[in-house]
Amino acid sequence: MTEQMQAEIVELNLRLEEIDDPRRSFAIVQEKIRGYRKRGQQVPEALSLMERRLAAECRIESQGR
Repeated sequence: MTEQMQAEIVELNLRLEEIDDPRRSFAIVQEKIRGYRKRGQQVPEALSLMERRLAAECRIESQGR
């Protein structure tokens, strides 16, 4: 992973920490992933992990836990 990718992920993490709604965070992460794919770049593993974690949080919240 390039330094630029690492910096973007750090910035994204900071942004997501300020958001209380996991659905909104999930949408932001998915938008970032789409951008990588659109540019033909490999999606960083850290971003994929964020997506999975947020998807799980959304499921938990939707079940009222």
